[in-house]
Amino acid sequence: MIIENYKIVRNHTTNICTPLETEDYIPQPVEFVSPPKWHLAHTTWFFEQMILKKFKSNYKEFHKDFSFLFNSYYNTVGTRTLRADRGNMTRPTVKEVFAYREYVDQAMLELLNSNSSDDLKELVILGLNHEQQHQELLITDLKYTLGHNPLFPVYDKENNFSFVRNKESGWLKVEEGVYEVGFEGEGFHFDNELGRHKTYIHEFEISKSLITNAEYIEFIEAEAYSTFSYWLDEGWHWVKNNKINSPLYWHKIDGEWWQYTLAGLQKIDPNAILAHISFYEANAFANWKGMRLPTEFEWEVVADNLDWGTRWEWTNSAYLPYPKFKTKEGAVGEYNGKFMINTMVLRGRSVATPEGHSRNTYRNFFHPNFQWQFTGIRLAK
Repeated sequence: MIIENYKIVRNHTTNICTPLETEDYIPQPVEFVSPPKWHLAHTTWFFEQMILKKFKSNYKEFHKDFSFLFNSYYNTVGTRTLRADRGNMTRPTVKEVFAYREYVDQAMLELLNSNSSDDLKELVILGLNHEQQHQELLITDLKYTLGHNPLFPVYDKENNFSFVRNKESGWLKVEEGVYEVGFEGEGFHFDNELGRHKTYIHEFEISKSLITNAEYIEFIEAEAYSTFSYWLDEGWHWVKNNKINSPLYWHKIDGEWWQYTLAGLQKIDPNAILAHISFYEANAFANWKGMRLPTEFEWEVVADNLDWGTRWEWTNSAYLPYPKFKTKEGAVGEYNGKFMINTMVLRGRSVATPEGHSRNTYRNFFHPNFQWQFTGIRLAK
C-alpha cells in the first residue's frame, strides 16, 4: 500500500508540471514564491536526506551540492542557499532535476521493498504529506509567476481553479459550552494538531457560505480600502505602503473587473467565491459588515456541518502551540514549531489542495499579508 501511495504522490507532482515549458520552471518573481524546478528538487531532497541516507546502507547521494541547493529551512541538516536565490539557479538544469527524481525514486522503491519497519513507514508518510503541501505551493507559486507576466499565459484552459460557487446559504447557530479540539485517533496528522484539549466557546453564529466576488466588490465600491476605521493599524500601513486596492490578480479594465486565472485573464464571475485575499483584507471586510472572523476553535467544532474545501479560510486565531505540544528532536522537529510566531491560522482546504490531504483539525498558517494562496472569508457573529 505504501509503495503504491508513494508512486501516486510522486507522479502527481510531475503531472502538475506537464503543461509547462522549460522556461516556466525557473523564474522566481518574489522571495516567497519558489520556482517549479526547486519544488521538484526539494521534495526529492526530503526523501534522500531524511530517509535514504538514514535507512539505505551504502546509499550514494545523487550530487554532493544538492543538499545545499535544495534544503529549505532545516538548520539541523546544514547550510543552504538563500531563499531569494532559488530562481537564480539556471544550473542544475531541469533535465538534471528530473534525473534526480528518477534516481531517488528508484532507491526509495528498492528500500520500501526490503524494509517494512514502522520507523521507515512513519517518515515516508510524512514525506508524502510534505510533498502534497508542495503540490499546492507548486500550483499557487506558478499562478503568481504566470499572473505577473503581462501576457497572462494559460496554464490549463479547462480549469481556472477560480469559478466555484457556494452550495449553501444562511447561518448556523452554535450553543455555548466546553468543546474538545485537536487531533485524536488513527491516521496521519502533523504535530501541531496534537494536544487535544477542551476550550470554552460562547454562543455564536457562523455563515454556511463563503464571501463571493459580488459581495467583495460592494466592499471595494464603498471605498473601504481608503477608510482607515475598518483596518487593523498594521493592515492599514500594508494597504497604503503597497497601494493595495483589490484582491490579488484583479484588474479593472474599461470599468469592468477581470482576474487572472490559471485559464488566463477572464471576467470576474460575481457569484463565484472570493479568493486571494490577505488576513488584513478579510478582517477589514468583516469589520465593514459589522461581524468578525471565526476563531480556529469555533471553526473546528462546527466543521462537520459546513461545506468547506474550496478556499483556505482565514481565522481570527494566531498560530500558537496546543497544550503539551513538544517539538520533536532532529530535523523533523523543525517542521512546524519554529513558525509559531507572527502568523495566523487558516482552516479547511482549497481547490489546489491534493485529494486526501485535509482534515478538520488541519492547521495551515501564513503571515497576515499573504494573498497568493486560494484564501477566502467565512464570517461569524
